[in-house]
Amino acid sequence: MPHPTSLRRAPVQQRSAERLTRILDACAQLLDEGGYDGLSTRAVATRADVPIGSVYRFFSNKRALVDALAQRNLESYAERVAARLGGIATDDWRGAMDAILDEYLAMKRTAPGFSLVDFGTQIPVGDPESDPNHRVADTLTDLLAPHLGRTPDAALRRTFLVAVETADALVRLAFRLDPTGDEAIIAETRELLRAYLARVLD
Repeated sequence: MPHPTSLRRAPVQQRSAERLTRILDACAQLLDEGGYDGLSTRAVATRADVPIGSVYRFFSNKRALVDALAQRNLESYAERVAARLGGIATDDWRGAMDAILDEYLAMKRTAPGFSLVDFGTQIPVGDPESDPNHRVADTLTDLLAPHLGRTPDAALRRTFLVAVETADALVRLAFRLDPTGDEAIIAETRELLRAYLARVLD
């Protein structure tokens, strides 16, 4: 469910929640097909097979739609990472880091609209003050700290923020070089993250 601040009105009934899901699914599909510039609330309503008023019931404009999609992406990513961590030993931070990167790459390659929006970092009209990488780093810190038996203090949050910012830049490079993600760059990213995190997590 998108963060409440992304919505004009949160769905109360199951039918409303299902309609909201269809709207966001349609938004993601249209982003893949025509990019942000080609996106409109009317096109989303048509694709979702809902009245245009249903879109405006939840969202004031297309930017709010895309912001909500980015939030849904982050929540889905957190769920995927949490599920993977359940099968990884608590002393295996390298395995945990691999799972975090692998799940991001999987969403980058398969989730509709994710290649353009991901967690908000590439929204063309996004507010730079929203700092989506801070939200990602905080989410991962909150997931990883208990798993690794660490205290999620300011120093650990800063470490994960640097790792997220670094990985974000390098993964974007990998996908600029190859639409499916340049495997050599991804391998270098993995090695760089391991070397950086080892000084804190070993």
